[in-house]
Amino acid sequence: MAVPGARSWDAFYLDGRTPIRRPARVIIGQEGLEVTLAEGSTSFRWPLREVRQTQGFYPGEQVRLERGALGEVLLVDVAFLTALRGAAPQAAGAFHNPARRRWHASLALGAALAAVVVSLVLYFWGIPALAGIVANRVPVSWEVALGESAIRQRHIDDIVATLLHPLPDPRYPFRVTVVDHPMVNAFATPGGFIVVFRGLLDRTENAEELAGILAHEIQHVLHRHATRAILRNASTGILIAALVGDVSGVVAFGVESARTLGDLHHSREAEHEADHDGMLMLNAARVDPQGMLAFFQAMKKIEGTNPRAVRYLSTHPAASDRLEALSALAAQAPKPSVKLLPDYDWTDIRKMCPSANR
Repeated sequence: MAVPGARSWDAFYLDGRTPIRRPARVIIGQEGLEVTLAEGSTSFRWPLREVRQTQGFYPGEQVRLERGALGEVLLVDVAFLTALRGAAPQAAGAFHNPARRRWHASLALGAALAAVVVSLVLYFWGIPALAGIVANRVPVSWEVALGESAIRQRHIDDIVATLLHPLPDPRYPFRVTVVDHPMVNAFATPGGFIVVFRGLLDRTENAEELAGILAHEIQHVLHRHATRAILRNASTGILIAALVGDVSGVVAFGVESARTLGDLHHSREAEHEADHDGMLMLNAARVDPQGMLAFFQAMKKIEGTNPRAVRYLSTHPAASDRLEALSALAAQAPKPSVKLLPDYDWTDIRKMCPSANR
């Protein structure tokens, strides 16, 4: 029953089946809420024992009350909670006391400050002390592997940085990952992530050859070729999610995206674009373009003897169709070129990538 003299409150009602907010009026009773929809005479009752508060515990949050398996919702003003606790004191414990909001905010601020203090303590004292203890107990082989991995990645990052330097705005945080697998292949994913397999790295004779491969893959990213290929295989829902920036919807497509990238065949137009702009990237960075030409010449030889041996050939157009156009662009390269990693032996750098059986 309603409390004598109880006032009614404006609210919005959602039925749990549609996202439509319907204006409503709510009267607080001792045992429940009397809800009347504004557009008609429809009325119903929410027993207080079935009502739960799911939002509205902090300043600035709208109060949200829910009921039932369908997730019916009432959106009300914070003052409604004060009236509800006063009208039905036996149920007050189930609902937030607005008077404590300031305390909640202070608690949250205190927790944040405490987290900062703990982080600083760990950073300046805890982690260094723990690192000192652990460092004396790790195997030497682990240290060697760690150092090799760090050096190898730094060298590759240096090559990428050289290629990107002439660009005013690369847009993407390019990252190269070397996968310890004998497959001779490389590919680029959306967002600036490039995968190079150890088998392909072992086929390169110098840093300039790897730079040619990376320039080609960087152009696939900049022109969003992989993104287009993935979205061509996507459902309408994924296309809409990508358009509006719904990351969760795009991530849900991740497994299928991985399959698409693994067997990705760019169109000849896309490959020509990556070749052309990749060579221009080498020229702008003053990297010797003969590296890219030498790599494709090596691929052409393999293509003539054992085309199935190199996955790179199955996911890229025939090397013989590309050398002529690339050679013409290479002839326009400025002189002299910049020597990549001049203080290192490329054979040693390749060996830093451990074998598949190690």
